[in-house]
Amino acid sequence: MGEEHVSRASRGGDVSTEHRESSYVPPLRFRSLTGLYDTTVRATTREARWRPELVAQANVRAGQRALDLGCGTGTLTILLNRAAPDAEVLGLDADVAALRIAREKAERAGLHIEFHQALIDEASFEPASFDRVVSSLVFHHLAPPAKRRALARAREWLRAGGELHLADWGRAGNVWHRVAFLGVQILDGFENTRDHVRSGLEPFLREAGFAEVEETRRQATPLGVISLYRARR
Repeated sequence: MGEEHVSRASRGGDVSTEHRESSYVPPLRFRSLTGLYDTTVRATTREARWRPELVAQANVRAGQRALDLGCGTGTLTILLNRAAPDAEVLGLDADVAALRIAREKAERAGLHIEFHQALIDEASFEPASFDRVVSSLVFHHLAPPAKRRALARAREWLRAGGELHLADWGRAGNVWHRVAFLGVQILDGFENTRDHVRSGLEPFLREAGFAEVEETRRQATPLGVISLYRARR
């Protein structure tokens, strides 16, 4: 499960739109389950503990511009906006149904948040246009080549000195975490999740050219370990 599958299409390649859409994975894999996403994540990931820490770690400040990459139903986007009301916080996601929920949640909260609907390979943000890129429960939906492309775009969109802050499934801390994580792998795919449980995302972040890569927190959950990461452009 995850905030959003971003894209498996190669940037600038000759992959057809039909193929890109067929490779897209909704937040809970099946479109019919999107409405249950928030409840499921709340019940299985202990998000009330690690999401506020991710927001604090991102430390978005007044006047800055931040992107929630794969914002899904907007939970993290709204938290970022509330923590930094004088910053510009945007959400990007490909899932129309998830974004509909995100917009409704923001409206109910009285927040004016700009949500963009696009695959990451088709998003039109200018290079070096964000101070922060933040993402939660997205990258385990991506096969390794797609992880690399997504991180390359995130780095491209960050200004010099900008920071990337991620939360996703991480290395198993013990055999119980490893067994519990099998449920996530069955749902979201073994190819997409294999590196998470073995080594985490740090190797991908370094390979993408980020500096000061660090795993900052590990939170045990009923389905495994959620890791928080920080890296600098």
